[in-house]
Amino acid sequence: QVQLVESGGGLVQAGGSLRLSCVASGRTISSYTMAWFRQGPGKEREFVAAINRNDGSTYYADFVKGRFTISTDNARNTRYLQMNSLKPEDTAVYYCAATISALGSFYSRRNRYDYWGQGTQVTVSS
Repeated sequence: QVQLVESGGGLVQAGGSLRLSCVASGRTISSYTMAWFRQGPGKEREFVAAINRNDGSTYYADFVKGRFTISTDNARNTRYLQMNSLKPEDTAVYYCAATISALGSFYSRRNRYDYWGQGTQVTVSS
């Protein structure tokens, strides 16, 4: 069992940056495949980025490639989502999710994740 708590959201102007944090309690965070999803107003929750538990491979949705980066601080048992060059369309509630499984090609499927945080709001103004 693991509990996830996100933080770091806020209001930022277009072109700005934010770093989201996902702190895990209950087990070492590197034991989990983890992902970030987001849900914008009136939209379905969509995949943003993931990191594989086995080899640390990272995966990104096309719309964030080159702008967002996942990283890990094992000492803090925390994973981060660094978001640069933010756009108004990035406005959403961002969720971190985790599973003990190595997901292979299924990393973008939200029903593969067993644990979810409460979400943190990111608002990008134009």
